[in-house]
Formats: sequence, structure tokens, C-alpha cells
Amino acid sequence: MHIDTAPSHPQPRPGKGRARVGLLLALIVLIAIVAFGMTGRASESAALQTWTEKQALPSVLLVKPLAVPQLPALVLPGRLEAWSRAAIFARVGGYLKSWKAEIGTRVKAGQLLAEIDTPELDQQLLQARADLATAKANATLAGTSAKRWQAMLASDSVSKQEVDERNGDLAAKQAQVMAAQANVERLTATKSFQRLVAPFDGVVTARTTDVGALINAGNNSGGQELFAVSEVSHLRVYVQVPQSYAAQIKLGSNAQISVPEYPKEVFMATVIASAESVSPATGTTLVQLQVDNQAARLLPGAYTSVRFELSAQAGVVRIPASALKYDDHGLRVATLDTHDRVLFKTVTIARDFGDSVEIGSGLTATDRIIDTPPDALSDQDAVQISSANAEGNPHG
Repeated sequence: MHIDTAPSHPQPRPGKGRARVGLLLALIVLIAIVAFGMTGRASESAALQTWTEKQALPSVLLVKPLAVPQLPALVLPGRLEAWSRAAIFARVGGYLKSWKAEIGTRVKAGQLLAEIDTPELDQQLLQARADLATAKANATLAGTSAKRWQAMLASDSVSKQEVDERNGDLAAKQAQVMAAQANVERLTATKSFQRLVAPFDGVVTARTTDVGALINAGNNSGGQELFAVSEVSHLRVYVQVPQSYAAQIKLGSNAQISVPEYPKEVFMATVIASAESVSPATGTTLVQLQVDNQAARLLPGAYTSVRFELSAQAGVVRIPASALKYDDHGLRVATLDTHDRVLFKTVTIARDFGDSVEIGSGLTATDRIIDTPPDALSDQDAVQISSANAEGNPHG
């Protein structure tokens, strides 16, 4: 009988191998979960940090400047005035005897407008002439007496003192004659003012009296304007020109004026004077023009529209007034450069429309402008653009 002495090897158990594989798989899954969690937390932390940094940047709204069409003309309201206007007041009191010129009447210099009945003045003139006659008679008598006393002095019939007295009396009487004569001439000159006449060629533009009306002399003691005569063969045009355009309105330059009653016509006018100063109340300069009116189609006192031809100003853009910032550096506008960094630009205003302004220099039509810039904003600051621009901001 044969006995096998070789060692025997135990066979592996199938259940124990599967357990090890499962444990290994579970370990791998656990490691994957931990790694995924750590990656998610890192991503969330980075996103949170990015969001926090983004929220720390000021949000700004951008607007684009609008290029202004260059219309080389300035249209302003004006008023027409007579070249000369004289208000006719009475120099003497009385009652209006008659008037000879109605409103609209064309008159020549010296033409009679009205007559005033002056009974009181007539009596004063009569009395003055009587006083003059008395003064002349007294002077004649004093002259005769003085000559006689002077002749008697040669024979020592009278004293030198008495002769001097007679000569002095003659001088006094002659002075009284001169005074009386001056009074008569004054009243005669005043009497001539009972006739109201036109001071120059023109048209009667006002009549505020009638026959029988009580007339008071002068214009400071209850007297009223009786007539007004205007010279209208050429008219003055007065225009208030804004300060920003005043330097472009030169003496001798031409302008076109139009009036509502002739909507399809223009009249040529010439600049003849300027106030050469700016009114603090309106910020404008008063400019005077002259327009020919030989045909008498234009009326003094009427409204007119005045058009000045100006040289075009290049580079003018319009922006909201809220984009302006005035500080120690002057008037500036905040813009964004190509790297979305703040860049302040100094500007000048060409025209102010209230809610918007025209910028004469400092900006271009391609600039990106920050509307209502925060006070703390400085050059090279980083900002974030408001979502309103992306949502169709009408200015953006």
C-alpha cells in the first residue's frame, strides 16, 4: 500500500475575495466623494470671492454723447422799435382848441398837430407888455432928468452927489426895462408852444387828447402825452444774444428777420451796435440792428424772429446735464477708457438747455460717459457697468 506524503494546499474561500473587492470599491467611492466635495467648496469659495469683489465696485450707467448737427445759424426773438420816437407834451396849460393829425397820419417836421387855447397866458403876456411900456416910460423920464442935472452941475447949481443919484436912478430904470423886455420875450416864447408841431418827419403813432380837454403843462406835474410821432422809414431791431454767441455777432454783419404777418418773406437787417456787456439777470448781450422800412410794411413794437448766420463749430456734442461734475478741478465729465477705467475730462459748455447741455470742447462722439458719477469716483478707478445699459438704456 502506497502512502502519499506530499503537503496539501488549502483552497481559497470564494466569499472572502468578493468582500475584499467590495471594500476596495467602497474606499474608492469615498475618496471620490471627498474629492468632489472639496472641489465644490473651492469653486464656491472662488465664486463667492469674485462676487464679493464685484459687489465692492461701484455700478455706473453709461450714456453716449449725441453729435449735434452743425446748423450755422442762430435764431432768436427780437422786437422792432421806431428809429426815433417823440412823445409830445404840452408846454403851456389850457384847453385843447383843435387837433389836426389822427393816428397813422404822415407828417413833416414843423407840421401843426394841435392848438391849445391859453387865456391865462394871454393875459400874462398883456400884463408883461404893459409892464414893459411902464418901465420904458420911467427910463425915458429918468434919462431926461439925469441930463438936466448933469448940465446944472457945470454951473454949480447942484452938487455932485445929486447928479450921481440921478444917474443911478437912470441905470436902475434901464435895468427894469431889460427885465420887463425879457419877461415879454419869455411869455411870447411860451405862447408859441400853444401850437403843437411835429419834431421830425414821421407818422403819428398815438393821440390821447381831444377838443376841449384840459391840458396841463409838462410831464412831471400831471401832464400827459398828447401825441407820439415816430420815424419809421427805417427801424431798430433789439435782440438778446446769449453770451456764448455774443463774440460771433460782429458790427456790420447781416441778419434776416421775419414777422408773423409775412410768413414767407424775410427782411435784411444790419448789426449797428452792441451793449458790449452781459446782463447778470439773463446772461445775454443786447444787440441792435437796423432794417429798412421805406415801404412801411414793418410796424414798430412788433415781435420778430432774427436769424444770424454763424460759422459752424466742429466737435459739439450733447450730453445729459446729470453727467457734469463740478469740483476743485473745474467742470469735468467722467468717462471710461479702453480698459474700463475711469478717466475724467475737462469740458466747456457751448449751450445749456436745462436737462441737457452742448459741450463745445473736451469730448468726442465716441466717448463712453458715466451718467451721475459718484462723488468718490477718481481717475483710474475700476467700475462695473450697470445692467440697465444691457437692458436697452435709451442713453446707452
